[in-house]
This record gives sequence, C-alpha cells and structure tokens, in this order.
Amino acid sequence: MTAYLKTMLSKLRGDERGVTLVEYGIAIALAVALGTAALDRLANDVEDGMDAAGAIMPNSPTP
Repeated sequence: MTAYLKTMLSKLRGDERGVTLVEYGIAIALAVALGTAALDRLANDVEDGMDAAGAIMPNSPTP
C-alpha cells in the first residue's frame, strides 16, 4: 500500500495541470475584487454628483 501511495504522490508532484487552474482562479478572483472596488468607487462618485445637482436645482412649487 505504501508503494502505491509513493507512486501516486510522485506522479502528482510532476503533474502541473492543476497549477495552471489555480493560477487562473487567483487571477479571476483578483479581477473580480478589483472590478468590484472600481464599481463601488464609481457608484459613490455618481451619487455625489447627483446629490450636488439636486442641491443646485430650485425647489419646485407644491400644488
């Protein structure tokens, strides 16, 4: 049984297909995190601009 485990571990150690998958996963997670942060910043900027525009507009008369 130990010989089988040693053989399997030596095969897995030389196999680098999973490494590429992990690298892609990390890259996607980083892109999602950066995209989320950028959209959050953009949303705050748009909200501030709308608040400023609303503050400048004259009040409309109530009917």
